[in-house]
Amino acid sequence: MRRLLLLVGTIVLVDMMFYAAITPLLPDYADRYGLSTTAAGVLGAAYAAGTLLAALPSGLLAVRWGPRRTVLLGLTLMAVASLGFAFGRDVLVLDATRFLQGIGGACSYAGGMGWLLSVAPAERRGETIGAAMVAGVAGVLLGPVLGTLARQIGPEVPFSAVAVIGVLLMGLSLRLPAPPALLAAHARVRVRDAVGLRAVQAGMAFVLLPALAFGAMNVLTPLELDRLGAGGLAVGATYLVAAAIEAAVQLFVGRASDRVGRAPLLRISLAGSVGCMLLLTVPGSALALAPLVVLSFVVVGSLYTPAMALLSDGAAAAGLEQGMAFALVNLVWAGGQVVGALAGSGIADATSYAVTWVALAAVLGGALVVVGRRQVVAAA
Repeated sequence: MRRLLLLVGTIVLVDMMFYAAITPLLPDYADRYGLSTTAAGVLGAAYAAGTLLAALPSGLLAVRWGPRRTVLLGLTLMAVASLGFAFGRDVLVLDATRFLQGIGGACSYAGGMGWLLSVAPAERRGETIGAAMVAGVAGVLLGPVLGTLARQIGPEVPFSAVAVIGVLLMGLSLRLPAPPALLAAHARVRVRDAVGLRAVQAGMAFVLLPALAFGAMNVLTPLELDRLGAGGLAVGATYLVAAAIEAAVQLFVGRASDRVGRAPLLRISLAGSVGCMLLLTVPGSALALAPLVVLSFVVVGSLYTPAMALLSDGAAAAGLEQGMAFALVNLVWAGGQVVGALAGSGIADATSYAVTWVALAAVLGGALVVVGRRQVVAAA
């Protein structure tokens, strides 16, 4: 269990590191290629678009092939995409390689999390998800460092190193025994049954919400910090601090969700997220905005673990393989990221950044009302 958790955690860390590396690079690429805010949103959303496309197929692969083979496919795609991003010199190439990386991430995540939760005790499901989220947040923490390094010395060496790490992880994956695969036909029946459960529907909805917010924040906050005069190092440092604090919070949130239930933590995180979105409308300087970006990433990120645990609980009750359960996580996470990035940047282009934050606050506030009224969430 520990070796498997270490392997899956490292895979999630590296994948999220590549995903998050775009943050300090985005203002530089926007200037270099003359990108509008919307076009920058496309580059920011390309990874999530790939994940969205591959979400359900990756879950079916995890069931048909088994989790380990699905992880190996994901790592192969990650290595290829890393090399493409390292040497790409056209924005369409960069879009395409991030899209390919999103497909690889879907396979790695569905296979890895399905593998891990198939052997984790049910009473420690939240803690296990929280531990994996710590690894993911650590990747988000290191991603801006990787992106800042690429901005300073060029992308070739940093992203080639990611490809090498992917190859090493393939070797480690082959050293662990894989759980048996199930028939994909059974998985399709169970997906239909599971999605009909209110607990699964609620879990999917509450994974979607932070994804929407992060989709917008990952595009707009680095651009806003850059517009207000923060350099690449300052932008990278802001996200480094945010991810460091979020990583420390995730394991605590996972353990707390096992002890007190999913709903209380969802209520607290949603209320805090509404406040953070409204606070983002206020700052007029990079010095004032940076700490609010840190706070927003930590508070909104705390929604993920109880939401994923809620979805995993419902899937287990329906007899659905955990690999397929996390394919559903991939599906709604990626959909939220794409919509958040494109809609958020589009609204900001047409009106202002503040309108985007107010719109997100309204969506999160509506969800907070629903959490208070839906008995299935309260009982979860």
